[in-house]
Amino acid sequence: MTPTFPQLGERLHNRRFAVTNNTHGLSGAGTVFHYLVEGDAISSTYKGGRIRLGMQVGRVTGVDTIELLFHCLTLDGELLSGWSRGKVGVDQTGRTILSFVWGWLSGAVGGGESSCVEVVENKRHA
Repeated sequence: MTPTFPQLGERLHNRRFAVTNNTHGLSGAGTVFHYLVEGDAISSTYKGGRIRLGMQVGRVTGVDTIELLFHCLTLDGELLSGWSRGKVGVDQTGRTILSFVWGWLSGAVGGGESSCVEVVENKRHA
């Protein structure tokens, strides 16, 4: 399937993102998301910080927007799930940034806003 919004897929596919801000959420410093994109379908795994294991599934909804459902198991053994709507952008250094509004569906109440930035690995050439 050909992506409806190929630029967005290229910004996310097989890339890792670190949390930079998360109000009222469990992911934070040390949590890393790894996204995969196939057409307009998005999936990811995440872990780190207070998250033992997490997964997301979602879809591209516009040229710079996505929506996701997520679930996770915390280090304390809590099983939680929720939804998020995100916007994909680029910072001044060219790294992809993600900004979300999200809410809990099960295991907790409330919601918040979060943001992530692409983790760029330094490649050294000998």
